[in-house]
This record gives sequence, C-alpha cells and structure tokens, in this order.
Amino acid sequence: MAKRYDDKHRLLKTGERQRSSGTYEYRWTSRNGKSHSISAETLEELRRKEEEVLKDKSDGILVGAENVKLDDIYGLWCHLKRGLADNTFQNYKYLYEMFVQPKIGQIRIKQLKRSDVKSLYNYLLEERGLKVNTIDGVHTVLHQVLTVAVEENYIRINISDNILKELKQSHNIEASHRKALTVAEQELFIGYLKRENVKYHHWYPVFEVMVETGMRVGEVTGLRWEDVDFNADLISVNHTLVYYDHRTDGKNSCYFNVHPTKTKAGTRKIPMLPGVKEALLMEKAYQEFNQIKCRMTVDGFTDFIFINRFGDCQHQGTLNKALRRIIRDCNDEQLAKFKNPVLLPRFSCHSLRHTFTTRLFENDVNIKVIQEILGHADFDTTMNIYTHITQDMKKSEFDNLAEKLQKRKELSQPEADG
Repeated sequence: MAKRYDDKHRLLKTGERQRSSGTYEYRWTSRNGKSHSISAETLEELRRKEEEVLKDKSDGILVGAENVKLDDIYGLWCHLKRGLADNTFQNYKYLYEMFVQPKIGQIRIKQLKRSDVKSLYNYLLEERGLKVNTIDGVHTVLHQVLTVAVEENYIRINISDNILKELKQSHNIEASHRKALTVAEQELFIGYLKRENVKYHHWYPVFEVMVETGMRVGEVTGLRWEDVDFNADLISVNHTLVYYDHRTDGKNSCYFNVHPTKTKAGTRKIPMLPGVKEALLMEKAYQEFNQIKCRMTVDGFTDFIFINRFGDCQHQGTLNKALRRIIRDCNDEQLAKFKNPVLLPRFSCHSLRHTFTTRLFENDVNIKVIQEILGHADFDTTMNIYTHITQDMKKSEFDNLAEKLQKRKELSQPEADG
C-alpha cells in the first residue's frame, strides 16, 4: 500500500487521511464488520482521538455506541435485573425516574462525568432538600445502572464509586444508625399509649405488636386474623403488605400490593408474648364494639387486623405520622409534670424493630434464635446488628461508670473550712 502524506508532508498512519477541506479522518472496522470513523480539525487532535479508540478496543469497550444515553442503559438494567423483590424494584425505578432521569438521563454514557453525578447529589441535597437516606436509594440504583454499563462494555469504570461517601464527608453528614429506645423510653411510650384517657390509646395495639415482635412494618400491617393462633400463642408471618405512593405531576398513584416475605427466612412463626396477645385481643374488642370491619381486599388477601375507622389498611406513612404526634404530646406532658423527665426521642416504626432486637440482646437470647425471629436470611446481618448494639451497651456502661467514679470522687473530697 502506497504511503500517504498530508499537505505538510507528514506521514499518515493506516486508516488516516486528509480530506480536500483540510480536515482529517480516521477509519477502522470493528470486530462485527461495521465501519466507523472519527474526524478532527488537526492531525494532533485526530491522533488523540485515535488513542482513545485504540484504548477502548484494547479494553474491550464497545465501539460505535457514542449515542447511547444513560437512560438507554437504565432500560437495559430494567430488562436484566433479577433477584429483587417487586416492591424494591418498583421503588428503585421510581427513584431513578423521579430524580436521575430529569437531570442526567439524556447525557451520553461515554460523556457522563463523575462531576455530573456529584452535581446531581448536591442538587438533591441542597435544592430539593432530600434526606440522605433518599439520596442513598438514588445512589444505589444509579450505581447499579452504571455497573451494567461497565459489564456490557459501554464504559471502562463505574464513575459513581464512593461518590455518596464523598458527599457525606463534604457536608459533614455522619453515618446514622437507627437508634433503639432505651428501656425507660420504651416503658414511657407503651405506658402512655396504654392509658385509656389518652387520645392516642387506639394506636396502642399496633405499636405494642411492633415493639414486642420485631416484625417489619409491612409484615405488621399485612397481618390477618387467620395469621394469629391464640391457642398456640403464635403469629404466622407469610407475606408483606406494600404501599406505593408514587404521585408525580399531580397524578395520584397510591395503591397496595401483597408480596411474599422479603426472603425465604422471612416466612416464620413468632411466639406471642403476653403483651402482644393482650394487645391483639384489645384490638379485636375495639373493632367489634365500634362495628369496624375490614373492607379491603388486596391481591386476594382480606380481613387485615390493623385497619382505620373506615376499614382500610394502615401503612408506614400513616403510622410514622401518628408517631410524630404521639412523641410531641407525650413529651409535652412529661415536661409539664416532672423537673427532670424521661423524654421520647424522634423515632420511626423501624426503630421499634431495632428496639425489640436490642431487648433480646440485652437479655442474652441466643443469636440464632434472634436471627430466626427477625427473619434474617443472612447470619451476618444479625451479627452486624449485634456488634453495633453491644458497642452501644459498652459505651453506656462506661458512661455510667465514669459518672459513678466522679460522684465518689466528689464525696471523698474534704469540705473547705468556713
């Protein structure tokens, strides 16, 4: 093949040519037989682009996918994703379509930069005012989508690696653990609800069941009367009730679904403590007295235990909203009554599952038994919680020790004369 030169008498490589307009072009054929080309104003610029092409070819990166956008990879992720519970999958889709798609979904995957993802997270935190936990969910789905892009050879590396960690560091956001109620806080909370003269008394059964079974919110709200064996004192957990609240642009998209338990280990039987049995019987009597009946059927399931006065199912949003009011009014009462009162911290329904777990560990219940009662598929999950709780218990014990030593020191010091 005859050698080619440009108008400056520079030797051109195989595939390179100078057009009559003076611009440069590089052509090559990919492994699938397709022809591709890139162009540039100068030979130096063309060769920089050639280096990128050759590096992509060497690393197995797809050639000719320059127009593939992040949204296209998201569609591929939706098609390929397996092993997720449907409610988790639907939530991930909602997070992507609500928060990622409008801002960076149309950026070409090869042009998407780490700074684009950082800017998105900063926007969600600072301008949209999203909580870090929500951004964590956004990051989870975006990272998975970009992982697909890496695995399918559209890009070389996952540019979202460690970005959430950097966001928390730059905004000085510490990793938060769900706090369990202390024994005193738990007794205050349950004792307050159990009083018949308190306007929140009707919430006592559902929260008592949560705090003394450790069931997930969807497992509790999905409980039916047929799942409770009052003779054997057992609760059968065999499904979960999921509430979707995906309202966008004024459109109402709120509905319930019933799904299998989160994992195979989630299907289990939980022994009823006396307080739980009492609470369930109290709920039954309350509904019979007020002639309240379940009017909802969800995916063939009906006769749910925890319903509102209209006979509709309860869900996490309603329960957490009730908790905020209960905490506020309970604390107001405590402050009015006592000089140094026990006060309830701000907590959610999931904190009650963590509270139950903490009580089990504090009372030396076997870890394997705890794993089975909580429905953890992975023993490591139980052990991680155990490690965190025991660290908290250790710190509390040392705080108490320090306080006692200080008091002893003060008492041992002689009083000053005069």
